[in-house]
Amino acid sequence: MRSWTIAAILSVAAGLGVAEAAGPAYQVDPNHSEVTFQVRHLVGKVRGRFTEFAGQIDADKAAPSVEFKIKAASVDTAVPDRDKHLRSADFFDVDKFPEITFKSDKVVLKGKDDYEAQGTLTMHGVSKPVALAVHVTGPAHDPWGNDRAGFEVLTSLNRKDFGIVWNKALDAGGFMLGDDVAISINLEAVSKPADAAAAPPAPKPAK
Repeated sequence: MRSWTIAAILSVAAGLGVAEAAGPAYQVDPNHSEVTFQVRHLVGKVRGRFTEFAGQIDADKAAPSVEFKIKAASVDTAVPDRDKHLRSADFFDVDKFPEITFKSDKVVLKGKDDYEAQGTLTMHGVSKPVALAVHVTGPAHDPWGNDRAGFEVLTSLNRKDFGIVWNKALDAGGFMLGDDVAISINLEAVSKPADAAAAPPAPKPAK
């Protein structure tokens, strides 16, 4: 159940290549973004998220690119004992592989507001090429003089492709955990125009 989410998040950021201006630099706003996942457990679903991540995007229309990092230890399923297990060598092995990363190679237009981000996802010490569908929900201009863009990604990855194979056989047959992990990523990325006056940081959302 893990770094599938990172892959997704990176790919959304890559979608920022739709920006019309050549060359603005964007950063993912973690206060208004989320990276979530779910995986089958017995007959139900376990849901979780990553709480620490950062991304930088070059929105040059001719050659957009993105780099994204997720802190694997920030996995959060709201159950401390389960989160401890996920951080262990059975799953993310965060002491050995502290980051999940994505680096784009290409962003392809697929339709109005829809893109495919192609790149390399590295998780648990394994690097694999991935292609992620990105839906653009922006752009917009915020009250503090910043340009923002929004992105959505829904995808699924097989955890075993990244060497995360732990499971438990059931007496009645089958296994405790599913192999496929569903990922949902929603991002806001922000860029301040170079000629804009210094603006105060956007307030954190009320909890």
